[in-house]
Amino acid sequence: MGKQTYKITLKKERCKECLLCIEVCPSKALGVSKDVNKKGYRYIIAVGEDKCIGCARCIMMCPDSGIEIHEN
Repeated sequence: MGKQTYKITLKKERCKECLLCIEVCPSKALGVSKDVNKKGYRYIIAVGEDKCIGCARCIMMCPDSGIEIHEN
């Protein structure tokens, strides 16, 4: 049986670069983009989607509901 994999969906226009999701991610699957959204914030990106363990800590910490995780 293989390792469970997850798809991380990030809503960049909701992100305000608070970085809370990055702080709570135990697998370091998230990072910060070099680009900015329409509000002028650098938004969160998946930097290691294969590392995501599906714990949903990032979802719980995001104050703007900008993150979704789905099982592949």
